[in-house]
Amino acid sequence: MTHPPGPDPSPAGGNRNPGARDRDPAGRPRNSRPRDGLGRPLPKGAAGEPRVPDELVLPPAESLALAEQLLTEGRPFHAHEVLEASWKAAPPGERDFWQGLAQLAVGLTHARRGNARGAVTLLRRGAAAIRPYAAADPHGVQVTVIADVAEKLADRIEHDGMAGVDVASLRLPLT
Repeated sequence: MTHPPGPDPSPAGGNRNPGARDRDPAGRPRNSRPRDGLGRPLPKGAAGEPRVPDELVLPPAESLALAEQLLTEGRPFHAHEVLEASWKAAPPGERDFWQGLAQLAVGLTHARRGNARGAVTLLRRGAAAIRPYAAADPHGVQVTVIADVAEKLADRIEHDGMAGVDVASLRLPLT
């Protein structure tokens, strides 16, 4: 059974009209809603943080430097976007490494938003994803150091909650 364009008649509701979604020229879905400094969507038309372009692809050293700068500035969501772009563009043998780094940034995002459970989960998942790369330290990243810092932060959050963690400790040195 087909339905006319417009609101979705299913109980979940929502508008599934393809023309209603933000899309790039190739037809891929994009979300152009402005976001705050921690990546939370703001109402359309609101002033938000500058976004990382969807098509951003940087060489590894530049990606790491930009992500580290964003982490230092307290913008882990934006660092995640940079690392995610590198993950999607990486050769197959490095994708898990970049995905792990992106997960660490998401873990820091959850922590800064006050979501202890999400922070612990993503910090541990990201640390586990990058550990297999420790022998190579790809692109100068000190994998063991970063994974250890992330796991200790996850332990502290789990033990003390977010109230026991200061904002200054919600950073990871990537290079």
